[in-house]
This record gives sequence, C-alpha cells and structure tokens, in this order.
Amino acid sequence: MRTLTSNLEHIEAIFLDLDGTIYMGDNLIEGAIDFLNRIEDRGIKRYFLSNNSSKSVNQYLTKLEKMGIPVSKEEVLLSTHDLLSWLKLENISETYLVGTEGMRMMLEEVGINTDSEDPQFVVLGYDTEITYEKLTKGSIYLQKGVPLVVSHPDMVCPSPDGGLPDTGAYMALFEATTGVVPTHICGKPNPGMILHKINELNLDLDACAMVGDRLYTDMEMADRAGVHGILVLSGEATRDDAEKAPQQPSLIVDSVSSLC
Repeated sequence: MRTLTSNLEHIEAIFLDLDGTIYMGDNLIEGAIDFLNRIEDRGIKRYFLSNNSSKSVNQYLTKLEKMGIPVSKEEVLLSTHDLLSWLKLENISETYLVGTEGMRMMLEEVGINTDSEDPQFVVLGYDTEITYEKLTKGSIYLQKGVPLVVSHPDMVCPSPDGGLPDTGAYMALFEATTGVVPTHICGKPNPGMILHKINELNLDLDACAMVGDRLYTDMEMADRAGVHGILVLSGEATRDDAEKAPQQPSLIVDSVSSLC
C-alpha cells in the first residue's frame, strides 16, 4: 500500500466517522466544512459512517443539513444498516429492542417487530432514551435464554463534556446482570460497513481511506478492510493511545482541518 500524506494523493473515496471527527455533540469540529469543500473540489467521494445507532438516517440528514453539510441518504452508512443486514441474513423478524425511537422506526420499516412477546433476539442499540423498564424487560428475556445482538461495541460516545455511556456500557451492564454476552456485534470494526460500498464503486482498496477518532473501531476497521486509516485526535483517542496500538494508522492528524 502506498504511503499516505495529508494531501490525500491517490485517494478516490473517503469514509468519515461523525462523532469526534466531523462534529462533537452539536458543534462542528473547527475546519470541518472547509475540509469537506476541499475534498469535493478534488472530486473525492465522501461517505459518513457512524456506529451511533440512536438516530435514524433521516435524523442524521437533518442534523448534518442544519450544520451546513448537504448530504444524501446514500452517503450515510450506520451500524443500524449492518444490524439490519445481519437480522435479514439470520431470518430474524421478532425482537425486543433496547433502543431509541429512531432506531425502532428503521427496524419496523423493514418488517421487524421490535416489541415481540416471543422475541428471537434482544436487540441492543445506543439508547439515549433508556428506561429502567427497558433494562428490566431485556434482562428478563436474556435470563430466559433469548440471545443478544448489539448494534456496535463503542463504550463511550464523545461529547464536549467528556465520554458518555454508549452501547458497550449497556452491554457490560447486561453481562453483569445476566451473564449473557452477545451472539454478534454489528457496526465498526466489521469491514463490511465499508467494503460493500467500495465493491459497489469498483475501487481499489489503496484508493480508499477511513477517517475517525477511535482506534478500536475506526482504525481497526480500516485495518481489517485493507484501506488507509487516518486517525484524528479531535475525539476519543490520544497520540499516546496511538503509539501503544498494535496496528498503526496510515496517518495521524490533529483534526480533519489538517487534511487535503
């Protein structure tokens, strides 16, 4: 694989994490808009990825457009999409969802019952609308032998005030309560999150880059997929974390403002 520099020479498609990379909470990362304009001027295709399953695609479109980032549905790739693909592959249509209304809508739209009295799986997403009732009902199903599938493994969601409990934290809660571990975990770092799009575009792996702020999801996925990994230090990971990582990113920059 060719050496990658901050000018992104030879890159034809770039996959961009959102939380901690393009924005932090409701605030854009400084220079993010200018960076997006630069890659558009260069003709580099861009796709937005998020493990955050708390929002539907339409909710992401609304948020990005309010921030001044025009985007189409086809440019937003979520861990929920990976989850839906897995549920379809496993012929799962009856579930109990511990997740937000936005996530429920995405599942229900494709015919998946999210409040089944006889669920085949408990589905766990990043539930920013969590209630004790959901945790109780999910725990009861798990203790009755219903298996667990999780939208993504992130332990924390970055925010301007620090890390917030994410799906991995809920997953640990369920394991502590019931002893149950997931049958499957979707989302990053599963390489399928981007490989299906790369194959669809008929691109060489060396012409693609994944940009994100997490080593154990964004950079791990880049490594598994065989594309360039660009770590930004605007979110979760620090330079010290990167130096200790078993696989080194292709490039480490302070933020997307340093690219292109």
